[in-house]
Amino acid sequence: MKNIRIDFVSDVACPWCAIGLGSLEQAIEQVKGEIQVELQFHPFELNPNMPKGGQDTLEHLTQKYGSSEEDIRKNQKQIQLRAKDVGFPFHENVRPRVYNTFDCHRLLHWAQTEISLASQYLLKRELLTSYFTLNENLDDPEVLLGAVQRAGLNVLQAKQVLESDQYTNEVREALEYYKTIGISAVPSVIVEGKYLIQGGQPAEVFANALRQISAEQSSSEVE
Repeated sequence: MKNIRIDFVSDVACPWCAIGLGSLEQAIEQVKGEIQVELQFHPFELNPNMPKGGQDTLEHLTQKYGSSEEDIRKNQKQIQLRAKDVGFPFHENVRPRVYNTFDCHRLLHWAQTEISLASQYLLKRELLTSYFTLNENLDDPEVLLGAVQRAGLNVLQAKQVLESDQYTNEVREALEYYKTIGISAVPSVIVEGKYLIQGGQPAEVFANALRQISAEQSSSEVE
């Protein structure tokens, strides 16, 4: 079985990142038995300057993109339907507020470096669930610790991370690194360090790409 590494650059506050992850999960299930995937998450901040308390989503998106409220509401409905299709049900009131996610990224870095990639995956899933399914406030440390608990990770250790500046430098370095290599939109799915797939693509797109990359690598090894 071919082993393939995927680096998933994303933000917890990004609905298309949740959709992209759901699609990728479906794709991984489709290639099960053919390809073994190693998945690691990396940080990206859509709103690094967002103050504590966040901002109303409609207000934020109209200011950021100049879209009308009607267009934003239509887009949110489409996002909700896409999320449901990939097995990631969103709350009927899709993300009413937008928050800063730096602490989420610190916790994800902690989970990966101190525990395992599998633990990081579980925490990423639960943080996305907190925000998009449960409609919870990402500025609330108790919400983040609730995600940690649901992921089966050590809540006391996570609390220590949140109450300190642990992994601040590491996350900032990672954020800067992905900027320097040209990542300006998420989700950005980097396969084997050189193939880039962007956006919340359908599962078939991810599955076909994984099979193609696997075949190319097998051919190169034979040569």
